[in-house]
Amino acid sequence: MILRDVKRNKNKTYFIAFLFFVFLAAFIFAISLFFAEATSFTVVIAVVISLIVSVGSYYNSDKIILSLNKARVATKEEYAQLNNILEGLCLATGLPMPKLYIMEDSAMNAFATGRNPENAVICLTTGLIERLDKNEVEAVIAHELSHIKNYDILLQTVAIVMVGAVVIVSDIFSRSIYRSSDDRDSDNKFGAIIAIISLIFIILAPIFGELLKLLLSRNREYLADSSAVEITRNKEGLISALKKISGDSEVLEQAHKSSESLFIVSPLKEHRTKPNSIWSTHPNLENRIKAISDIQ
Repeated sequence: MILRDVKRNKNKTYFIAFLFFVFLAAFIFAISLFFAEATSFTVVIAVVISLIVSVGSYYNSDKIILSLNKARVATKEEYAQLNNILEGLCLATGLPMPKLYIMEDSAMNAFATGRNPENAVICLTTGLIERLDKNEVEAVIAHELSHIKNYDILLQTVAIVMVGAVVIVSDIFSRSIYRSSDDRDSDNKFGAIIAIISLIFIILAPIFGELLKLLLSRNREYLADSSAVEITRNKEGLISALKKISGDSEVLEQAHKSSESLFIVSPLKEHRTKPNSIWSTHPNLENRIKAISDIQ
């Protein structure tokens, strides 16, 4: 079951990366059409730029996510007990030791990122470390290790970064169009059509991005919860941790909205108060707890 999920996640990631490459190349080529006549050189430029952005997104996705969330490295001297818990769980799962990062925030939450188990990162908030007991912290780390083992981190991290890149490119294009339109004749029908198409894309791009994150996130949380219980043999530790994190009244100020789906519980207050919203990246807490309780 796990091996099938890992293979499926890898295939989905490669498919998303390929679509991103093709779309971005076509989009850059369309930009060149708007500003100048198309030549074989512009095609080559579009492909090269798309390739650079795609490869860069793949290999630096974890660094981008960590930077967005203002995370820092947790030294072994500073968090010796935490490193001991992580090391013990890695021995139990056969996974290489991921890097441990910290978010300086009193709110409770955690996430994992990276492109594979050899380049994985687990990030915890200082609030979670200070306010959960050892069994609860262990359950949270086991949950994040499960995401790493199942290659959920590869799929979600790459999708988040690439969707973000598309939105940035479309925003740059839209600004260029509006600046360019000021210099063109107002009767230029071609420019007006391109501007309308661009506006439609700019509106739809973030919506499609959100839908993609929802598709990739919700069901993966159930599997990670199940795998965490299998690792720790402690249902109550994970249930207690989820209840405390979900019930935390403090807002995770450092969390970046684009990476919401990576966290063990949504860091956004509006999605906690409306857990059944179609825009919620995480399953309903009661459903998660019931699924964990039903594990034999």
